[in-house]
Amino acid sequence: MHLPSISHPAEALILAKIAPAVLERARKVRVMAFDVDGVLTDGGLWYGEHGEQLKCFNALDGHGLSLMRESGITVALITGRQGPILARRAAELGIDLVQQGVRDKMQAISALAQEQGCDLSEVGYMGDDIIDLAALQRVGFSASVPNAPVYVSQVAHWVSSKPGGMGAVRECCDLILAAQGRLSAFFSSNTTLLSGVIQ
Repeated sequence: MHLPSISHPAEALILAKIAPAVLERARKVRVMAFDVDGVLTDGGLWYGEHGEQLKCFNALDGHGLSLMRESGITVALITGRQGPILARRAAELGIDLVQQGVRDKMQAISALAQEQGCDLSEVGYMGDDIIDLAALQRVGFSASVPNAPVYVSQVAHWVSSKPGGMGAVRECCDLILAAQGRLSAFFSSNTTLLSGVIQ
């Protein structure tokens, strides 16, 4: 399959060290789903004195997810945990497809693909633990983080250079957008896509 021409130096920079087979997979992504704990966060769980749970999200990751949505790629969040924090963060970013308390990630991914009218080869997933393994092995493009257990990261098509919660998701978003020739649009001074984006 012919890869799109690279129209901005930033795209060339991002894709320079990416294997052609990975680019082919990233280019097909129409729906991209992400695990939360350990991917969108560093996996830490902070508890207040009254039992309230706190999580730290990275603004760069949030902006990357917004760029994906603005580019027409469907973004979904699928997590095994449950709580109001993720719902609030997803609402800030305009992400409607949020599934919490999911134990069978592959079943959730399959249902998502069917709902979105696409094949699994057009779905990407980023995860970091045993619960993510089946989905990582079945989707068209799978991603993980360097701090995931080795038996998880080794099945992924691509592993970020940054740890979960520290820009890994942004790195993944930039890769997919660059592979599809969509990232360059955001570098134009005349673009209106970035207006009102919440990071």
